[in-house]
Amino acid sequence: MSNSLSGAEHASSQHRKLTRTKFLRRILFMIFGSGLVSVGLEIFLVPNNIIDGGIVGISIILAHLTHIPLGIFLILLNLPFLLLGYKQIGKTFALSTLFSVVLMSVGTYLLHPVQAITIDPLLAAVFGGIILGIGVGLVIRSGGSLDGTEIVAILISKKSPFSVGEIVMFFNFFILGSAGFVFGWDHAMYSLIAYFIAFKMIDIVIEGLDQSKSVWIISDEYETIGEAITYRLGRGVTYLKGEGAFTGDDKKVIFSVITRLEEAKLKSIVDELDTKAFLAIGNIHDVKGGRFKKKDIH
Repeated sequence: MSNSLSGAEHASSQHRKLTRTKFLRRILFMIFGSGLVSVGLEIFLVPNNIIDGGIVGISIILAHLTHIPLGIFLILLNLPFLLLGYKQIGKTFALSTLFSVVLMSVGTYLLHPVQAITIDPLLAAVFGGIILGIGVGLVIRSGGSLDGTEIVAILISKKSPFSVGEIVMFFNFFILGSAGFVFGWDHAMYSLIAYFIAFKMIDIVIEGLDQSKSVWIISDEYETIGEAITYRLGRGVTYLKGEGAFTGDDKKVIFSVITRLEEAKLKSIVDELDTKAFLAIGNIHDVKGGRFKKKDIH
């Protein structure tokens, strides 16, 4: 009895340690991510009159017109959305977002006196977008956000046929367009470049360079293909039961998860073993559990 209790206590202690480690790692990622966003804004974008989308973009425009520090607008404009997120989405998400926004605002205030690294707007748009995107991606991957428009988009998407991405893009179309009237249309176009680069960098940080992909294969040679995927790619496979809609024949469907770098090899394996096989490959944002392991995800 005592042994079983001590084992349970040990397992509970290990779980608490893991929980604390994950929590600390999330906090560090939020701090680092928010710091990178501050650098991207104050060292690259803002000095060159280049804006980002969302609340950040509106804040940059208002700071330019009123000469009030950018950090004040970042906090004030995000607060209503944070309160909305707290009630509608969840306490953890809202507090993580508030923590990240405050860090970003303080960072922009501290970095404002620092001289810009470059006055070339194209270089500023490219490198500012890269740094900004990495920072935002780290914060999102840690469970937070840096922009209130994303919260609104999440809530609207639940009651409309539009996705979160489409709604955010709609908002940003007007925000980035307004930069043309305030800073000139050249700077508005540089802002679009920065926004696009940041958008792609966010995807890379969240999904990783070695993005996961789901695979469905329908073939009469399912056993041969399944064994080849297992032994030549080192990936596990699952056989699902299917039925042909036209013929009514029973079919075996191979399901597996691979990385983006293994996609070409998988296609060659399937083509080699059955040229008539049906193959479908889709992107996956996250994978957890089972035998699938990806080195760049911790």
